[in-house]
Amino acid sequence: MLRDAAETYLQRGTLSMKSTLLVLLIVVSFAPLSLARAQTYPTKPLRMIVPFPPGGAADAIGRVIAQKFGESVGQQVVVDNRAGASGNIGAEATARSAGDGYTVLLGALTSHAINYTLERATLKYDLQKDLAPVSIVGTVPYLLVVHPSVPARSLAELIAYGKAHPKHLTYASSGSGAPQRLAAEMLKLRTGIDMLHVPFKGSGPAIIALVGGEVFTAFESIPATLPHVSGGKLRALVVTTTQRLPMLLQVPTTAEAGLPNFEVSSTFGILVATRTAKPIIDRLNAELAQIVQLPEVKKKLLDQGTFATHTTPDEAKRRIHAEISMWAGVISKANIQNE
Repeated sequence: MLRDAAETYLQRGTLSMKSTLLVLLIVVSFAPLSLARAQTYPTKPLRMIVPFPPGGAADAIGRVIAQKFGESVGQQVVVDNRAGASGNIGAEATARSAGDGYTVLLGALTSHAINYTLERATLKYDLQKDLAPVSIVGTVPYLLVVHPSVPARSLAELIAYGKAHPKHLTYASSGSGAPQRLAAEMLKLRTGIDMLHVPFKGSGPAIIALVGGEVFTAFESIPATLPHVSGGKLRALVVTTTQRLPMLLQVPTTAEAGLPNFEVSSTFGILVATRTAKPIIDRLNAELAQIVQLPEVKKKLLDQGTFATHTTPDEAKRRIHAEISMWAGVISKANIQNE
């Protein structure tokens, strides 16, 4: 608190020269203390807030990372599922935490970036000001899939069919602000096809409806769609990555299918309250760098459809800003409202 107050006064420029020197001494005196804490950190169990219910992608990723992080530092990492409000409850709880490195957020960064624009009026935290990124730890690409009754075996054929039958194609999503919904709206903007949105309460019900032929198409994650694609109940047209996926080598990327610069994925990362000392953030980042390179971690995450990733805090910050900018453009151009 003393350090924060000192820095505030310095920024305001309201102190005399003598007082300024005193304040500088106070600020400098805290630097060795922060470094010493980082060198011994952690000395007690950590809490990893997952802002979604158990069983989803965020929860699966969080538990893999939490287990290995705990083994690495010799302290238990307790997963705390703080579900609700599209991930905002858990994110807000992290933003309001002590900032001592003992509360971390396994954030669904794509969802948080969408919320930043779509739910700005009701949010009680600021993604860019109240949370400090540590690292991106995983990305979950999407497949564009269709029900077999749709007479399209490629993206080009789907676009042509959609233009020939305006408002006939329906697409499923897990909610008005879900990344899957935003990806479909981006496809509409980029190609000019007109599809009708059918929202569901989660990816599970959306996939059930798609497999049952109640809706015709959707962007969905690999874990949610792969069993149905393999079983012939759904047809995969493209994958939203820059490279083909090892488990679906026959499915082209969006660029290969004639839609360049259309890379969409759910991005997950570790964040802490912005008041967290930089040496602690650096320590967390260094541990994560080792964890996501472990073969067993890569395999466990890939089994969940997640590609293990590691970035610097600065790179993670740039990625979050880019996601916010991209989705804000889609929300504005498609006139998407929070429902």
